[in-house]
Amino acid sequence: MSLDLTQFHEIFFEESFEALDAMEAALLKLSAGEVDAELINTIFRVAHSIKGGAATFAFNEVAGFTHVLETLLDQLRAGKRQVRPEIVDVLLRSGDAMRAMLVATQRKDAIDSASVAKLRAELERIMSESSTAAVPASAAKSATPSPGQAAANAPAPIPGWRIKFVPGPDLLRHGNDPLRILRELATLGNLRVSADAGGIPPLNDLDPEVCRLRWNLEVQGEIDRAAVHAVFEWAESECELTIERIGGEPASTHVVAAATVQTPAAAPASAPAPEASTRSANPDGGSIRVSIEKIDELLNSVGELVITQSVLSQLAAPLEGREAGELRSALAQLERHMRALQESVMRVRMLPISFVFNRFPRLVRDLGQRLGKKIELKVTGDTTELDKTVLEKIGDPLVHLVRNSIDHGIEMPDVRTAAGKSDHGTISLHAYHKGGNVIVEVSDDGGGLRKDKILKKALERGLVANETELSEERILNLIFAPGFSTADVVSDVSGRGVGMDVVRRNINELGGHIQIFSKEGEGSTIRIRLPLTLAILDGQLARVGKEVYVVPIVSIVETIQVTRERVCAVANGGQVFRLRDDYLPIVRLHELFDIEPDYIDLLDGLLMIVEADGKRVGLFVDELMSQQQVVIKSLETNFKQVTGLAGATMLGDGRVALILDIPGVITRFQAPEERGLAKPQAA
Repeated sequence: MSLDLTQFHEIFFEESFEALDAMEAALLKLSAGEVDAELINTIFRVAHSIKGGAATFAFNEVAGFTHVLETLLDQLRAGKRQVRPEIVDVLLRSGDAMRAMLVATQRKDAIDSASVAKLRAELERIMSESSTAAVPASAAKSATPSPGQAAANAPAPIPGWRIKFVPGPDLLRHGNDPLRILRELATLGNLRVSADAGGIPPLNDLDPEVCRLRWNLEVQGEIDRAAVHAVFEWAESECELTIERIGGEPASTHVVAAATVQTPAAAPASAPAPEASTRSANPDGGSIRVSIEKIDELLNSVGELVITQSVLSQLAAPLEGREAGELRSALAQLERHMRALQESVMRVRMLPISFVFNRFPRLVRDLGQRLGKKIELKVTGDTTELDKTVLEKIGDPLVHLVRNSIDHGIEMPDVRTAAGKSDHGTISLHAYHKGGNVIVEVSDDGGGLRKDKILKKALERGLVANETELSEERILNLIFAPGFSTADVVSDVSGRGVGMDVVRRNINELGGHIQIFSKEGEGSTIRIRLPLTLAILDGQLARVGKEVYVVPIVSIVETIQVTRERVCAVANGGQVFRLRDDYLPIVRLHELFDIEPDYIDLLDGLLMIVEADGKRVGLFVDELMSQQQVVIKSLETNFKQVTGLAGATMLGDGRVALILDIPGVITRFQAPEERGLAKPQAA
């Protein structure tokens, strides 16, 4: 009975990509001059693990390339070759090549063999050069004999390691091959093998998926314990393993959890499905892999329960008597439990923003070198957690912002020095929680934005009229206009005017808000405010006639009652009102969505000042109701996308409330042909 290894492919790819992230982080520390033996060991272990897994699954091109890389890393680890910037660059590109090969293999696409061969030749060229000994401090320390050792000239035993290897019952089922492990161990030094076949049962009782052999091994040579341990890394959780130095060093023993060898009848019929596999190699570890679809289904079910609980609370409100009081008390307790359950499920989807931030040290290093700029990256708040969906969608906007800081913000070293600054520029990434949202800031200490240059470009492109007077905030927000760019030369880094408008659009689609602050000569800061999750929204309920709308609290600036002297009429029946030193358009929701309101006169209702894309308008509503968290339901699933609406939700009284999309509301107001109205002219 042959074992189907394809069921383990996805786990291998996921763990390999995570390992490559760790490898890149370690290489960037080496690039910064932090040469440490443990960093090199970390990089070596990643290459070794990926090579072993690729060989197990017959991904031969990946295994072959990684073997060459592993050989160079072994030279560095042994102190036979010095860590140089050139080598770190090649290792970083090798990590990129491994990632590309794994992606191609995962998608069953062809691997770019020419690029791999070119990089492999570069690795082999480096290894063919005469090596310069540069033993890491830890290795040098262990290699230096103490005075007592120097005095002892008695013959010493051949150095090496004595190993007892007892496979567990699931070793073969999980794709581990003992013979491959022994072959790998033989590459470290002279290997002696003694097999113990005493545990093999009669042929009729033999289960071909349970390994009954045991091995006593000796590997001779000047070998680090970590190298020996790494050979068994993939099988560590499936075996009993004892490692001791020849000559009497205390043994290192690892025993697999529940490693008692089962009888053939008790052995499980098949290997666990990938969804149920542990995140780490250890079966009794602290995490499991669960598909995001299952978590979404669970979250949706919890949302439905929250709505049902709210409906029950509304129904119980008018009841009277002792039983009614007990019912309301029980429902209040149910509400507390439902909120706790909802928060627990939400936390399952939360991931630290470091998953996004970790890509930027490499980006800053490579692009800074390419542009001839010296740049330091500072990261704070990388443990701040966000919903996985938000996290996935925020990555590309942040890449645009960091690239802009490198290209436009940070000056060349000579320019910085002439301005009295350090020749090293600084880009900062900072994340923190504030008011139920997550704030992400991208800052630089560069030259800042030149408002005169921005305004000149905007006038040239017809984005503003000559006679228009703009505040500093509105001038800075012009950089988010489609097609806007201040770059004098178009390059593959910037200058085509596609980037900042995409950033703002992506942030708006997440229900977020973006602001820009800049001081000429001192630097700029882009601040992004994001919701913790896209599944639940903090909203303000507003009534217009018989309809109830949910306005995202993140978009609300303030709510006011206007006086008649502050309202002005403009062409085509439009109206604006004066708010301090600005005039804002009035958007009547009953006209926008063609419904019957309670009030027509502005003095009878309320104006909600909302903001999106740097624009503010006043939403005219009949009444403000309560604030509450609502579970967002998509309109597109059962209907279609409607400009100005982000979705719908069920209220506690059973009514359906539409959730406003403020950027869409402003767009709908400015394009009245969508609803058959004449276009009001803004002041």
